[in-house]
Amino acid sequence: MGLRINDTIPNLTVETDQGTISLHDWIGDSWAILFSHPKDFTPVCTTEFGAVAQLADEWEKRGTKVIGVSVDGVEDHKKWKGDIETFGGAKAGFPIIADAGLEVSKAFDMLPAEAYLPDGRTPADSATVRSVFIMGPDKKLKLSMTYPMTVGRNFAEVLRALDGLQTSTGKGVATPANWNVGDDVIIPASVSDDDAKAKYGEFTKVLPYLRTTKLKD
Repeated sequence: MGLRINDTIPNLTVETDQGTISLHDWIGDSWAILFSHPKDFTPVCTTEFGAVAQLADEWEKRGTKVIGVSVDGVEDHKKWKGDIETFGGAKAGFPIIADAGLEVSKAFDMLPAEAYLPDGRTPADSATVRSVFIMGPDKKLKLSMTYPMTVGRNFAEVLRALDGLQTSTGKGVATPANWNVGDDVIIPASVSDDDAKAKYGEFTKVLPYLRTTKLKD
């Protein structure tokens, strides 16, 4: 069985371009996002990591650490960062895991257990290593998204999803479709109307099971 929502992520010790780290220790009390890539020096992935670098202030504002993983070695990662910074126009201060042995890719269910990298491989050999994993301070998987190689990830959506997770976790609510910070949230169906009024104040009953309210600052 692969890694699923609310599973504790494996506490792997990994090599990165910034040294050896233990995933649980590295996350610490922060939120964390792992971005995976099938190969260094690939065009779509370079634009994506450039976007991650550009958003350094946004990750910090949300108390979130970011880390990459690619099935190439440390020295390739160090060289690739030059291209990432050239494209993004920002310092790529996050670590990138060297996953040439596929330990992380398999542990996070991005590749089957029997997968291996053939000589002369292409990105197609590790095409499914194109995912986003958001983890909470409790080291549990909160959200995952997987993309094909031809579609670049939307980092406005990654930030929006992170905001939704932090809001729902911290405030005991849910977020509706297309929600952004400041929009009304959904009161859980398990909360009675009386308890909802006491906890959240005024709310709108759109349907018997759908009640919305604006969070207080």
